[in-house]
Amino acid sequence: MRSVFVILLLITVASAKVFDKCAWARELKANGMDGYGDVSLANWVCLTKHESNYNTKATNRNPNGSTDFGIFQINSRWWCNDHRITSANGCDIDCDELLTDDVTSAIDCAKRIVTQQGITAWYAWRKHCQDKVLTSYLSGCDL
Repeated sequence: MRSVFVILLLITVASAKVFDKCAWARELKANGMDGYGDVSLANWVCLTKHESNYNTKATNRNPNGSTDFGIFQINSRWWCNDHRITSANGCDIDCDELLTDDVTSAIDCAKRIVTQQGITAWYAWRKHCQDKVLTSYLSGCDL
């Protein structure tokens, strides 16, 4: 069973995408993220730059055994099911759905997180974006 999961994960990772800043900003805007949860588009772009460098296949294993998945680095302990650890699965999805170039599930889950916990749920936002001038994250994007 584990080998099947690894093979599926490798197939999923192979189809992942790394966005450039402006393409990602357009994708976020098209999916209603500009102003969602009172969070500006520049804040979403900044957050994802520092969480994943706009990489849909990004993962990070945490010391507590959980893993952060995808472009928003959504945590498996609280928001998705990775079938490795007990999860609250607040977004009601498998974590591998967060690793594809179809970012719909990732955006929907990020919306749920920000609605429940606010943008401060993301450490990278608090460290790199909070109280900072964020104009560079949308500059040159013609939005």
